[in-house]
Amino acid sequence: MPTVTVSPGAEATTTLTVRNDGDIVEAYTLDVVGDCAAWTTVEPARVSLYPGTSETVTVRFAPPRSHEVRAGEMPLGIRVLPAEHPESVAVPEMTVVVEPFRELRATLEPGRRRGWLGARFRTAVQNRGNAPTDVVLSGRQQGEELRLAFTPERRRLEPGESAEAGLKVRARKLIWFGAPAAWPFEVVVAEPETEGAGVEDARAGRPEPLQGEFAQLPLFPKWLLILLAAILALLLAWFALVRPAVRSTAKEAGAKAAQEENRQPRQGGSASGGTADGGQGQPEGQGGQDASAGASGSGGGSGGSGSTGGTGGAGANPEQSSETIDVQTGAGARKTGTYVVPEGKTFGVTDIVVANFQGDEGLLTISFGKRKITTIALETFRNQDYHWVTPIQIPEKAAVTVSVTCSKPGTPATGTQASGCHQVLNVSGVLSDAAREER
Repeated sequence: MPTVTVSPGAEATTTLTVRNDGDIVEAYTLDVVGDCAAWTTVEPARVSLYPGTSETVTVRFAPPRSHEVRAGEMPLGIRVLPAEHPESVAVPEMTVVVEPFRELRATLEPGRRRGWLGARFRTAVQNRGNAPTDVVLSGRQQGEELRLAFTPERRRLEPGESAEAGLKVRARKLIWFGAPAAWPFEVVVAEPETEGAGVEDARAGRPEPLQGEFAQLPLFPKWLLILLAAILALLLAWFALVRPAVRSTAKEAGAKAAQEENRQPRQGGSASGGTADGGQGQPEGQGGQDASAGASGSGGGSGGSGSTGGTGGAGANPEQSSETIDVQTGAGARKTGTYVVPEGKTFGVTDIVVANFQGDEGLLTISFGKRKITTIALETFRNQDYHWVTPIQIPEKAAVTVSVTCSKPGTPATGTQASGCHQVLNVSGVLSDAAREER
């Protein structure tokens, strides 16, 4: 029997002649044996022949377009089984050549990522063809803002085999201030061109380029630039206007105090002279006793006033204080952390620092008691700080509250995405005794 060539997904036929060389009427059953039996049929599958007659049957081949049907030569046999004389079974053989076809499937995950300088993607490739093939990965971009590197760049895949390759995208320079920039790129999955293969063969089964995007975030948010400009303006105003005025006022106050101090000795000398004139008729010892008593009475009054003032100043008892609130929550969840001001104390907040070291996404709200201070989108910062010249007073038993809504955990410096969101708030200020009403 001849060799038959067939393409997966197509159909091919050949013929087989069955002849009855016996002396009785015989019925023959035709079966396909071998690896091709699943997609090979004989029409008709049963024939009846008179002695000395023959009939031609059709053998039809229809392999599916699947990686399970390997390309190459396959042996095939047609078993012809007589009904009356089964011992005279015959199995004519032929060779079926399955032609190769190429088909690659590829995906890029995720399609978009954000970062300050770079990000990592993952490319998955599957050989859906019926022959082994080498796969080459390459990246391209219209500009020159990115560097694309695959690990590994080349891989050999058997029919039906899948493999993954890491893609590292890195920007050539940082964005210090301003708006985020979006850099689109493409991932090309191809087979190396071999000698004797035409252009159409090289492009057959090649997937379309995979589209990806790297969103590069500025290193410092835009509001920080505005804050720095405001601080610089305040410093310039201080050195140009406020500081000279303060120095001038201080000099005037010092000069006035010096003048009053110079006047006091002259007034004391006049009083002493008057006392001497008024005490001429008294004995020397008695005059000395009266002066001593007057001095003692004056000294006692001054000491009492100083003691009262010292007691009033010690009642405030101010001290520096710093508290840390650690909030951890899962994706899609919301969690609140608090610090409660102790009873009998007042907390004057001057500084808060918020740390989003994983780069999580979501919302963070800070409240002092019933007063909401700020709500921040987590994806806009890694570290955030606030400062107040005039402390914000939080009364006793009131709370500093941090509420975190986790939309998506970020990826810390280890390169592995975290299982949940994690924020840390440090609040600093002055902790003093609360004022009590006098009865």
